[in-house]
Amino acid sequence: MAKTDSFFIRQTLNADNTEAYQQVAIDLGAYVDALGKAVLRIHNVSIQYTDSDGEPLKITGSTNGTSAVASFQLCTQTQTALVLSGSNKSVVASGRTNAYAFGTTGDVFASITSDALDNAPQMWNNGYLIGVETLYFGGEASTGWKEDVYISIVMECTSESLTQAAAMALALSQQ
Repeated sequence: MAKTDSFFIRQTLNADNTEAYQQVAIDLGAYVDALGKAVLRIHNVSIQYTDSDGEPLKITGSTNGTSAVASFQLCTQTQTALVLSGSNKSVVASGRTNAYAFGTTGDVFASITSDALDNAPQMWNNGYLIGVETLYFGGEASTGWKEDVYISIVMECTSESLTQAAAMALALSQQ
């Protein structure tokens, strides 16, 4: 299989706002075939944190200040909680958003937000090679959010044949 033009894979996860880990599967069977030596290469990952309608999130403010956090991870194996990317080779990408509101009460937009993609494929020159037929997109959100947090992922990918060099790289890095 020759290298293809890039295409996009999308998925949305309802991470709730209960601090409980949630996960959805992303089927890659159309792109990955171990017997046919077809693999997927993720070049970029973009993340969006919204409410159920795609609108910006609000947090429940207080005069003493309020914070909220939402985290995600993309893994090659199913998980039951957030894991460390340094010791778990199944982690492809992970990150979080932090939100703060100071001196306001009620449901408000955050005064300050910050995002951290702490293990993002766009940092790697050659992308991230995937040899499994399912990715697992998981995450959780704290109780400081006004409503459920929806985390959406968009991955820019290419499909390619598994060469001997790519097979070695895949074996050394994951799965």
